[in-house]
Order: sequence, then C-alpha cells, then structure tokens
Amino acid sequence: MNGPAAGARRGPFISFEGGDGVGKSTQISRLAARLRENGQEVVTTREPGGSPGAEAIRALLVSGPSDRWSPMAEALLMFAARADHLEKTVNPARARGAAVLSDRFADSSMAYQGIAGALGEDQVAALHRLVVGEDGPDLTIILDAPIEIGLGRAGARGGNNRFEAKGPAYQEKVRQAFLEIAAREPGRCVVIDAARDADAIEADIVRAVQQRLGLG
Repeated sequence: MNGPAAGARRGPFISFEGGDGVGKSTQISRLAARLRENGQEVVTTREPGGSPGAEAIRALLVSGPSDRWSPMAEALLMFAARADHLEKTVNPARARGAAVLSDRFADSSMAYQGIAGALGEDQVAALHRLVVGEDGPDLTIILDAPIEIGLGRAGARGGNNRFEAKGPAYQEKVRQAFLEIAAREPGRCVVIDAARDADAIEADIVRAVQQRLGLG
C-alpha cells in the first residue's frame, strides 16, 4: 500500500456509514465544503466504487435482482473493488495530506454481508485483514435512523438498488449491525441521530470531527 510522502503527514480518512437513505451524501458534501473553507484538500469518494475499476465492479453489485449474488460472492466483489479503491484513490490522496471522505467503507461489508447477509463475521474479518490492513478509517460516522425513515427517503429520491430491494427485515438487521460495530469500536465510531434535520446532524458531525481529529 502507498505510504505518506517524505515529510508529509498522512491525511485523515473519515468514512460515513448507515442504512440506505440516512443522508450520507448530504453530510459528506457539507463536511467537505467546511474543510475546504479551512484550507484542507478534500477528496470525496464512495463504495462500492471510487476508482475506475471499482466503479465497474459497482455496476455488477447494485444492479439486477436482490438475489443475484450470494453473500460470499458479494463480499468478494466488494473487497475486489475496495482493493482498487485504496490503491488508486484513497491511499494516494492520504499520502499527499488530503482528507478522504468516503460514502461507505469496510463496515458496510461487515454489516451487509457478514452480519445481515449471514456470511459470518470471521469471513469478512479475514478479507478485511488481507485487503485493508492498517489502511482503514481514522473516524467512522454512523448515521442512524429508523428504517422506515431511511427507506422513505431513499424511495423519494428514486433509490432502487439491489440492497434497498431486500426488504425491511434485512434493512433492520443492517441497522442493528452498524450499531453493534459502533459499540465494539467506540474509539473509531461515532453514532449520529440521522432522523433529525440536516443542520442538526451536521453540527454533531462537525463536533465529532473536531474532537476526534482536530479538524473543521
């Protein structure tokens, strides 16, 4: 994996997680604008995707029927995309000191495939060690809202991917999986109530970024 350039401080990596429709893209845009106003170079990206190769894999993952891939096949595709994303986008940006804000990262694999998808945590953790290693986020913002709110928002914006089509029971498992991950890793993860208005959510995110990373 790429390391920081000689004499440069490695840029911070912040991932945004949560179920569908919780407002990750809105809050990433707001935080990116704030950081840029303060003179910080920012790279915004997403998973699956974020590099040309990973975007090609994304097309396979988000389209088609909800049962197109088994949990194992989904996880392997996700981590293949993640490896390219890290190599081509995330690590080079961090090496030059840029802040990276990603709409989803490896916690989504644990939540969607490992826990809700019944692949098992050990299998996903093994892939994580192989692909991500020490290159994971410094801070993870988990936006949490009742699934009826998230799915309602996703439907209003025209969301219709394979994961949104898996139904409310699956989505509730995903929500609980993210909360479980946050409880296990409180040093990295911050849970934000995403059922409120965007300004209130933004204020809590900025506070977390300032307290945890000294940014913003």
